[in-house]
Amino acid sequence: MNEKIGPYHIVDLSPGRRVWVNTLDLSWPAHTIYGLLEVDVTIARRLIAEHKARTGETLSFAGFLTFCLAHAVDEDKSIQAHRKGEKHLVLVDDVNVGLMVERKVGEKTALMGYVVRAANHKTCREIHDEIRKVQSEPVPPGRGMPNWFRSAMLLPWPLSRLAIVLLRMNSRRDPTIVVSMGGTVDITSVGMFGGGHSGWPLTPTFHPVGLAVGSITWKPAVVEGRIEPREILNLTVTFDHDIVDGGPATRFVRCLVELIESGYGLCETGDR
Repeated sequence: MNEKIGPYHIVDLSPGRRVWVNTLDLSWPAHTIYGLLEVDVTIARRLIAEHKARTGETLSFAGFLTFCLAHAVDEDKSIQAHRKGEKHLVLVDDVNVGLMVERKVGEKTALMGYVVRAANHKTCREIHDEIRKVQSEPVPPGRGMPNWFRSAMLLPWPLSRLAIVLLRMNSRRDPTIVVSMGGTVDITSVGMFGGGHSGWPLTPTFHPVGLAVGSITWKPAVVEGRIEPREILNLTVTFDHDIVDGGPATRFVRCLVELIESGYGLCETGDR
């Protein structure tokens, strides 16, 4: 024991965490645009609260954001293109949203990757039901990852580094492999880090468009010429500048903010 630092002990890094660390090494595009947004979610949160008061059901806020993201991308699907080699792009017709879903594993909870496929063709209610169903089901073997991918991410060093290099090369040659596992765009919720304070998360992603959901706080805002307290969501939008230029990015952000702030789709969830 190193007496200079006092008592300490060593524990195993769980297989799930090792897979995630190596998976993150596949991300971080070289040319990234970040947008730090403040989005007024007062209307959306009120609609969700009113629905719960009527029915006792808590609508998934992540499902609502997934719905808005999918429909904003649907306005210009070129922003979710993936590079194929040096001269081509792969344009996918459906908007498949990758997200992390928390599920029970015995007495503990675990995060599992999940893709809401064709989310641009689903209602907010359908996405909510899909997420709730996934949360209630037993965790599948490998937490939904293909066996070959999980095995590659668990290889000992330096074989794991070699696997990452080969996967990067192969995903550039055939990006449909990455899309099939993680979707065409993604959303990450790290709002628990806010603790009632404002903050914008910066998270790695291997998608051309990604949302990182931060904290929700009450802030004064101007509404129809009046200063009112509003619930403000800190939202980070990430673009791969190899795919998305400033104009399309601006139009996407404008559309996304309008959808979220209006509570788009929540009035159509129906009472259960």
